[in-house]
Amino acid sequence: MTSIAEFTIPAEEFALWTTLKRLPDIEIEVDRVVAHDMSHVLPFVWVSYEENEELSTVLEDDPSVAECELLAEYEDEQFYHMTWAADVQVVGYMIVEQKATVQRAIARDRAWHLQVLFPDRNGISAVNDYAQEHDLSYDLRRLYDVDAVRRVRYDLTSNQHEALIKGLESGYYDIPREAQLADIADDLGISHQALSERFRRATRRLIENALLVEDDNSPRH
Repeated sequence: MTSIAEFTIPAEEFALWTTLKRLPDIEIEVDRVVAHDMSHVLPFVWVSYEENEELSTVLEDDPSVAECELLAEYEDEQFYHMTWAADVQVVGYMIVEQKATVQRAIARDRAWHLQVLFPDRNGISAVNDYAQEHDLSYDLRRLYDVDAVRRVRYDLTSNQHEALIKGLESGYYDIPREAQLADIADDLGISHQALSERFRRATRRLIENALLVEDDNSPRH
C-alpha cells in the first residue's frame, strides 16, 4: 500500500549541519531531490538568508556539500543545485533502494523535517532498520495512507506563511481587491518579483499537499 511518512533527522546526522549551526536564522527548503546512487544525492534547494556573500562562504565550508551551484536569486532567497556528500545516505537509500519520493524536506531548528512517499509500506520498515543499523536518529513522527493526504495539514516556511497571511489581511484575495501585490511587497520589505515567487511557491505547496491526489494514488510533479 502506498504510504506517506513524516520524520525528523538531526541536522548533524544529515545535511548542511555546519551551515545551520553558523547561520541560526537561515531557512532551507528542498524543492526537488534526486539520487544517482546512495552516496550521491543531488537536491535543488531554496535558501532564505539576507547576506548572500556570507551564505556563499559558509556553504563552501560545509563538509556535507560536495558541490553547490547558484541558479537564481530573489532578494533574500537563493536557489541552489547541490551535491550532498555521503552523510545523507539514508535519503539515497530511500530513493534508490525503496523507490521512495521525497515530497518535502525543510531544515529549521537544527533539524530536517521530511515527508516521503513510499510505494510500499514495507519500505518504511526497511528504512527504520537501515537507520538503526547505521546508528542514525530516525524519528518517525507520522504515517498515513496516501488516500488521507487531503485531510492532512502541512506547515509552510515562515516567509511563505507571512506572505499569505499578509495578503489575506490586506485584502489581496478579496473581490474586488483592496490591495495590490506591490503594496504588500512594500510592507514586507521585498521586491514585487520576490513576493510573486513566494506566493507562487506557497500556493503550489498547498495544492500539492492538500488537494492533488490522482486516481492511481501517485503524486503529480
